[in-house]
Amino acid sequence: MRSASALVAGLVCLICPAFAEDFTTLKGHGGPIMGIAVSESGEVASASFDNSVGRWRDLTPTWLEGHAAAVVDLIFLPDGRIASGSDDFSVWIWEGSEGRELGRHKGKVTDLAVSRDGMLLASASWDGTIGLWSLTDPGAAPVMLELRDTGANDVIFSPDGKLLYVATSKGDILVFDLSALNGSPPRTLVRYGFAINEMVLSPDGSWIAYGAVDGVTLVIDSRTGAELHDFTLDRRPVLAMAYHGETRNLAIGDGHGYIAVISTESWRIDRDFLATRKGPVWALAFSPDGSVIWAGGLDSVVYGWPVELLDRFEPSMGTSHSFLQSPETMSNGERQFMRKCSICHAIEAGESRKAGPNLSGVFGRPAGTVPGYRYSGILDGSEIVWTEETIDALFNLGPDNYIPGSKMPMQQIAAPEDRRDLIDFLKTATAIGD
Repeated sequence: MRSASALVAGLVCLICPAFAEDFTTLKGHGGPIMGIAVSESGEVASASFDNSVGRWRDLTPTWLEGHAAAVVDLIFLPDGRIASGSDDFSVWIWEGSEGRELGRHKGKVTDLAVSRDGMLLASASWDGTIGLWSLTDPGAAPVMLELRDTGANDVIFSPDGKLLYVATSKGDILVFDLSALNGSPPRTLVRYGFAINEMVLSPDGSWIAYGAVDGVTLVIDSRTGAELHDFTLDRRPVLAMAYHGETRNLAIGDGHGYIAVISTESWRIDRDFLATRKGPVWALAFSPDGSVIWAGGLDSVVYGWPVELLDRFEPSMGTSHSFLQSPETMSNGERQFMRKCSICHAIEAGESRKAGPNLSGVFGRPAGTVPGYRYSGILDGSEIVWTEETIDALFNLGPDNYIPGSKMPMQQIAAPEDRRDLIDFLKTATAIGD
């Protein structure tokens, strides 16, 4: 298998032919990219809103299917397996193309971390717990660490595996001493006040970089919490971080579409790249040699740029989805579809990798009957038939009230005229010709 750097060569550049050898796209997902991981050999894995994990060998994906909702994070384990966490509350382990559910939380899984010795996997969840899972004893029950009145957004092991750092939705960084778990509360290292989304711990464990929902980006002493450096810019929220030990580069992605690369040798911003003018940067990872930065966001493509040339590229993320087109170019019904439905559903006949079933021919179709789509149990044998009346009720009440327990995200369209326009658009766009 070629290295991640070699993947860059010979591909078609979306920006200009002069940089064709320096720009990579991995295409095939059916929804936004939520997480990216890179193995020591350069293999790329991607987590997507389409409920799947993509495992890329060169440019060819193997789809790892098992989660029932968006996959939000994943990580390569030292033995080459992949762990993934999802909005369906579950943690999975994948070996090759085969997977099994390791266990479940009672809320969405937000982040995963593995100890350096490969013996322990940590999972953070919005249910306010951290799961500690044995990777050497599949039958062992997990240890669940309880937080107080907050969800967990991110989790990191210390280099020696004795400490566990947890970033919370309340704005704290907590430290658990794993060598002495006796039910006592964790130590509070940081009490910031706004949700902390991302953390990076230096390889020697001496500093932590963290990014918050309000855009604050700080580097602190991992023992005392003392502020060492401030890289806060007028961008919010901070959504992704990645670190490469050999090059000592720290990458930060935010809600304004930028990727900043900070040298932790000189502690200065070396590059500040606008990756997309439409939408956030949700996922970042470096290639093994640090020469390529992989990124993902609202569209369904994983992008790989050479770090040294970042400043020479124009924004390219956020161009592959029609829901990002200008609202002025669409009718109101199409706008409602693009905003509420298009991330999960295709309207054209044929196979689709999106998270929801294809809507082609939806009117008059019993719910839960698209061949090959894995529905939630509540829709198996449902008596609902999709008509103007039932679709109107679905968006008037919201899927969580109209079909409690379904996989459809919670959303409503309050205005009757907006629902009417959406239905009129769908009747035309999903009709199957004679």
